[in-house]
Amino acid sequence: MNRKRDAGPRINEKIRESEIRVIGADGEQLGVMTPEAAIARAEDEGYDLVEVAPGSRPPVCRIMDYGKYKYEQKKKLGKSRGHAASLKEVKLRPRTDDHDLEFKLKNARRFLLDGDKVKVTVMYRGREMVHRGLGRKQLDLVANRLEAIATVENPPRMEGRFLSMILVPNREAVAEILRKQAAEANAEKGKDAPSSKAEKRNAAVAAAEPAPVEATAVQPKPVEGGIEGQAVNAKGAPSEGE
Repeated sequence: MNRKRDAGPRINEKIRESEIRVIGADGEQLGVMTPEAAIARAEDEGYDLVEVAPGSRPPVCRIMDYGKYKYEQKKKLGKSRGHAASLKEVKLRPRTDDHDLEFKLKNARRFLLDGDKVKVTVMYRGREMVHRGLGRKQLDLVANRLEAIATVENPPRMEGRFLSMILVPNREAVAEILRKQAAEANAEKGKDAPSSKAEKRNAAVAAAEPAPVEATAVQPKPVEGGIEGQAVNAKGAPSEGE
């Protein structure tokens, strides 16, 4: 009868071969020895003995931090599976002002560029239910502002006091934005290009946003005898120390 083997590599006392080939914690080849001798050496260094190539003859074991090894293997497995899309939510009110709307749109763009779906919800309170059309206009505005990188998967639908729609990223458009951003970064010489995923994503979000309206600077008004806001004496000259 075959005994079911535990998941994962054998470690320490579970390694019952007569002899094994051992690799040190720093990658040094330590040669062939008994498991007992290898375990003793691993314990002296504060590590574990882990079987990494059971099919070899003799099996290959390595002295390492097993907890760290398991964490790294789990991390690699997650990367190999790719990004799992999740549903993010952005909440609005029927009369959300332009400043707050821009902030909400920036978050929605960031989620979409990360490959996530976005649920946009308008919340009604009290007598706001009478003006449902305002919420519908908000959702139409959001859909229009994000149409370059997203499509409407579920159109606006009323659920109690919530009016919601779901947007999904247009993967081709998102990929094109990220490619253009990467090409521009590589083309720049003598400048620091965004290197991390977060920096590339933030730069792409900025590229997808409409250009801000420039504000006109207000110049101070000159007044007789000095500058507006500066104290003057009885003769009209600026006071000393001001």
